[in-house]
Amino acid sequence: MSAETPHPAERSTAAARPSTSARPSPPSRPRALITGAGAGLGRGYARSLAADAYDLVLFGRNETRLQDLARRLEAEFSIRAETIPADLSTAEGIGAVREVIETSRVDLLINNAGYGLRHGLLDSDPAELAQLDTVLTGAVRELSLAAAKEMRARGRGGIVNVSSLAALTTMGQYAASKSSTLVFTEALAGELRDTPVTVTAVLPGFIRTEFHSRLGVDRPGPGWIWLDVPQVVSASLTDARRGRIVSIPGWQYSIAARLARVLPRSLVRWGSEKFSFERKF
Repeated sequence: MSAETPHPAERSTAAARPSTSARPSPPSRPRALITGAGAGLGRGYARSLAADAYDLVLFGRNETRLQDLARRLEAEFSIRAETIPADLSTAEGIGAVREVIETSRVDLLINNAGYGLRHGLLDSDPAELAQLDTVLTGAVRELSLAAAKEMRARGRGGIVNVSSLAALTTMGQYAASKSSTLVFTEALAGELRDTPVTVTAVLPGFIRTEFHSRLGVDRPGPGWIWLDVPQVVSASLTDARRGRIVSIPGWQYSIAARLARVLPRSLVRWGSEKFSFERKF
């Protein structure tokens, strides 16, 4: 429901090595690191934080998109934006992000990178499922832990992990990985309860991004179920600044989340099995 990047076979082959060295921000400006920053929700976070005078470190696979975004944000908001291509399905890509976290100041980490698979569990290659889980869960876990340790030592910071409302369903590996990220984020927030470091899991529903067209599916449902990127970004950042552990943008999805938590699990499974996208190819 909230991923921002395509199936691995469709990805660009940008190297995981930084294209530029991450430069330190002036002490007066906070600094945010965003994964999956080249499109959709990640791009929305970048623009919102730039408008709030954050310097940025933008990670993603498509270096051209990242550099274009960085130039636009620097020109419009007079901030500093670094671009570093990285594929978070690989150890090298995760290491490139972790190196920035461990060697320079990051005040806000937004783990947003993600994508969906075209097929279900039985029709997907096990390697594809493993790659998906690495991006949606493994990378989030490793980068969150690295950031949390640095932020706790420094005495401030925030982590935002983009999960999905699908985490409350049984809709395949995507839901399973997003559920793991939700539980991990809640557990990490508990361990950081008595510190100034906040950790927030964001559970978006359907967002108007490139996600569905990249999967080759039509957008399901009526128009009122769809949220715009700025809505999700604004609501989730507001919740994160308030120290909320779980953020569910949109009144309709707040209701859906409450229902999912009280309905019999058998009914949730039934609903998940009945839900399907209409494939265009």
